[in-house]
Amino acid sequence: MKCLLVFYSRTGTTKKIAESISTEMNCEYEEIIDTKKRKGRFIGFVKSGFAATREKLTVIKEMQKDPKLYEAVILGTPIWNKRMTPAIRTYITENKERFKSVAFFCTMGGKGGPETFESMAKLCEKTPVSTLAITKKEIKSELHRDEIKNFSRQFISSV
Repeated sequence: MKCLLVFYSRTGTTKKIAESISTEMNCEYEEIIDTKKRKGRFIGFVKSGFAATREKLTVIKEMQKDPKLYEAVILGTPIWNKRMTPAIRTYITENKERFKSVAFFCTMGGKGGPETFESMAKLCEKTPVSTLAITKKEIKSELHRDEIKNFSRQFISSV
């Protein structure tokens, strides 16, 4: 099965998880690049959380991979204030008609996974075949490795 993993990562945490999932599932991946500057420990964090709360879109760089050419697309985002990022919201908005099947993963400080997945499903107009929410604590303790394996198994058996 040919699948594509697409993700956004402001600090690199979501990228680390995306790369692990891609390796586990042997799928291609592509990072969404937001043209809006979101760097900065405090200011970048606050502005980014505010944009996510207001469900704003952003301008993203042109993607190289066409999701229509894949049987499934795995979408990954950090959670900002219990919401998906503007970059992933923009990608979904621009490409949802091209998705055949979807799965979602997120990284977060603590809460917001179910709410974010529900919003992503509504925006995609598709029910995800698999979801994975990983906290910073799970990443630090390496517990995320088993969760990625379980996510991968569930995804493969569902598509």
